[in-house]
Amino acid sequence: MSALRAPVLAAGLAAALALLTGCVPADETTPSPSTTAAAQPSADATSLPVPSQSPKAAKKKKKYDGAPGAREDHTDPASIGVVVNKRRPLAPLDYHPNDLRQPAVSIGTGGESALLRDAVADATEKMFSAAAADGAPMVMVSGFRSYATQVDTYNHWVLQHGSEAAADMISARPGYSEHQTGLSLDIGDSTGACNLQQCFADTPAGSWVANNAVRFGFIIRYSPGEEDVTGYSPEPWHLRYVGKKVAGTMAQRNIHSLEEYFGLPPAPRYS
Repeated sequence: MSALRAPVLAAGLAAALALLTGCVPADETTPSPSTTAAAQPSADATSLPVPSQSPKAAKKKKKYDGAPGAREDHTDPASIGVVVNKRRPLAPLDYHPNDLRQPAVSIGTGGESALLRDAVADATEKMFSAAAADGAPMVMVSGFRSYATQVDTYNHWVLQHGSEAAADMISARPGYSEHQTGLSLDIGDSTGACNLQQCFADTPAGSWVANNAVRFGFIIRYSPGEEDVTGYSPEPWHLRYVGKKVAGTMAQRNIHSLEEYFGLPPAPRYS
């Protein structure tokens, strides 16, 4: 071997050796934002493990229309695509959104019930404004409910109807309520007529929202004829924000439940 080639070869061997003995750093996982409620969780509250996911895989997730940063995930309570029903509890059970605010609309409630997630509040303001312009003014009856509030709400209906079986048709158990996601709201007619009653569907506000809510990304979550799928009696006043894309597609396909739209099992009763 010539003296000229020896240094070149030595340098090449040194570089190869450095690559062979170098350490590849393990994938780093970015901690997810805390979703624990400020209130102390109940003794039966559980937190399900979050599957690990590489940064590259996360980037491939689609984003929902109307909610920047929310992933297309039907179990993540922070996603506007989350599906909550009698077989799909929130995880953790005491989940508490971190972007709640009060929308600038007519509100017939106070405290936490006057709050919605930011994207939902924006859509609510636009929807209420359009309804008022069309002569069908509405009022927000109820929005977000914490786990602790849902405990009281559910127990009230159990006492009112005498059994859990009867209460289960009209009220969600704690940790199973869409209201806890901050994505749902109950609305009423500005006159107060038929609020939280089936006849709300026949009021100006009820009729308007049935025909126009989709334009703002909302669906009527519990529709007539879907009791064996959703597990609840019809509630023409209960709106769920899913974004304009999903709401529009559901309307076009004449689909009346998120379970059917996303291909998820019916949830007529608790597991």
